[in-house]
Amino acid sequence: MLQLNYIREKKEEAIQRLSIKNFDAKSILEKVLELDSDRRKTQNELDALLNEANVLAKQVGELYKSGKKAEGDDLKNKSTALKESSKKLDEQLTKIEEEQKKLLVQVPNTPSAKVPKGTSPADNENVHEEGKIPKLHDGAKPHWELTTQYDLIDFELGVKLTGAGFPVYKGKVARLQRALINYFLDKATAAGYLEIQPPIMINEASGFGTGQLPDKEGQMYHVGIDNLYLIPTAEVPITNIYRDVILKVEQLPIKNCGYTPCFRREAGSYGKDVRGLNRLHQFDKVEIVQVAHPDKSYEVLEEMKEYVASLLRELELPFRILKLCGGDMSFASALTYDFETYSTAQEKWLEVSSVSNFETFQSNRLKLRFKEGDGKPVLAHTLNGSALALPRIVATILENNQTIDGIKVPKVLIPYCGFDMIN
Repeated sequence: MLQLNYIREKKEEAIQRLSIKNFDAKSILEKVLELDSDRRKTQNELDALLNEANVLAKQVGELYKSGKKAEGDDLKNKSTALKESSKKLDEQLTKIEEEQKKLLVQVPNTPSAKVPKGTSPADNENVHEEGKIPKLHDGAKPHWELTTQYDLIDFELGVKLTGAGFPVYKGKVARLQRALINYFLDKATAAGYLEIQPPIMINEASGFGTGQLPDKEGQMYHVGIDNLYLIPTAEVPITNIYRDVILKVEQLPIKNCGYTPCFRREAGSYGKDVRGLNRLHQFDKVEIVQVAHPDKSYEVLEEMKEYVASLLRELELPFRILKLCGGDMSFASALTYDFETYSTAQEKWLEVSSVSNFETFQSNRLKLRFKEGDGKPVLAHTLNGSALALPRIVATILENNQTIDGIKVPKVLIPYCGFDMIN
């Protein structure tokens, strides 16, 4: 959520920056400022009434002590009338604040000045590409055919048990999944991230804190009887650890990682681009999260970007890094890098990670602050990234490493798997 001070002081800048996300903010920000003026005016009136009521209450006590009951009763009635007026003003203030908040939560985060203009993924900026795209043998297959051939994943059984998008992993690919999770967690902890095992259901306050609510409730699975949500990513519970927390500047940066299953409804997704593992309702992912000093958060973002790249290098997967344009960014992000691996069998790039800086957008909702030398609380910056999401990594490993004799396991995973070939 954007800070009110920023909107007050730099309204035109906010409008211009939000236009890069193709969001017309002029009317909504002007209404926010109009309500802010009403809010401050009402607050001042309320403060004045409460102060006057307190003065009268003290005078009433003194009059009663000195035996001037009639005068005391008169002032007491005035004090009661002031309290009634202040109650109405307080209700009015609450109504204004609620209306203002409803508008503010509709406004996306302002993108960084580094974000390119654009309206679709076609306008994303390719900032890095590396790795050799393998040449496959004649008759090479996409992963959904390979998993059938080697009896690795049963998509139909998943439909029977739950529904489409909930596959059943078996045998060596189930072990490959477990190997990837352990490998990603070991790499993260070696890089200084503290491993967290969070709940996989969250409450509304947590969903609001990281920006999933009220923006994405239609994309999350809702447990209605308990009013809880299945998490779309470990980012949500891990970042919310620091909701309503004031840190010391010496604690920054805070680095956490965590493995969780993730759940996304993916409403409206269908067609050839969602076959097999390309798009699921339940999948596994290791997430990295950082809470950083505002002066250093973009250095941290570059560090996280290079860390994710190092994982893909070790897995020997060809990949590219895209800087997302304004039209392809998430609601809450200030700058996002997407990582894509190349699927030779499908002849296309598959997104496997997003690494983002949210600046103060999440921390303002979370009330996540730290104290500098002067002791004044300052909003921290939050960042997160997939390191990595498993489905398309597994799909690319299976497809790119297939041979006539079977599927080779990346060298770095052999100690985790206990085998070097799937056949």
